[in-house]
Amino acid sequence: MKTAVIYRSHHGTTEKVATMIQQALGSENCMLFNLKTSKNIDLSAFDRIIIGGSIHAGNIQNKIKEFCKNNQDLLLEKPLGLFLSCMEEDKAQEQFDNAYPEPLRKHALSCKLTGGEFNFDRMNFIEKMLIRKISGINDSVSKINNDKIQELVAEMSD
Repeated sequence: MKTAVIYRSHHGTTEKVATMIQQALGSENCMLFNLKTSKNIDLSAFDRIIIGGSIHAGNIQNKIKEFCKNNQDLLLEKPLGLFLSCMEEDKAQEQFDNAYPEPLRKHALSCKLTGGEFNFDRMNFIEKMLIRKISGINDSVSKINNDKIQELVAEMSD
C-alpha cells in the first residue's frame, strides 16, 4: 500500500516520529510530506494517509488544522492514522481531541499519542525560558513512546 505521512514539526520531534513510521512501513512505499514545505499534496495517489503534528502552547500547528479541514472529505474515504507529539501527559488526550476534527478521529484506524521532546538545542531563548518556568525542566529530554509508534504502524498495516 502506498502511504503518505503528512506532518508539521516545529523543533524536529514530529519529523523524527514521521521518519520512524516511514522506516517501519518501508520507505519504498511511504512518502513524507512536511507541511512547512509541501503545499499541494495529491492525496488520490495514496492508499492510506497518516497525519501528525505537535502541541505548542496547548494547540496543534495551524497548518495541520487547515490541512485536515481542507481535505476532510477525501481523508474520510481512505484508511487514516493520526498521531500527536506532546509532553503534557495529563492533558494529552484532551489536546489530541482538540487537535483533530471529530469525524477524522472517529474514522481513523489508529489514533496515537507518541510522546514528545523538549529539545533545548533547537529552541530560542524565550522558548527555553517558558519551558523552564512551566515544566521545571532545564535540559533537553526525550519521551518519545516507541511502543505507541509501533502500535500505529501495526494498526495501519492490518
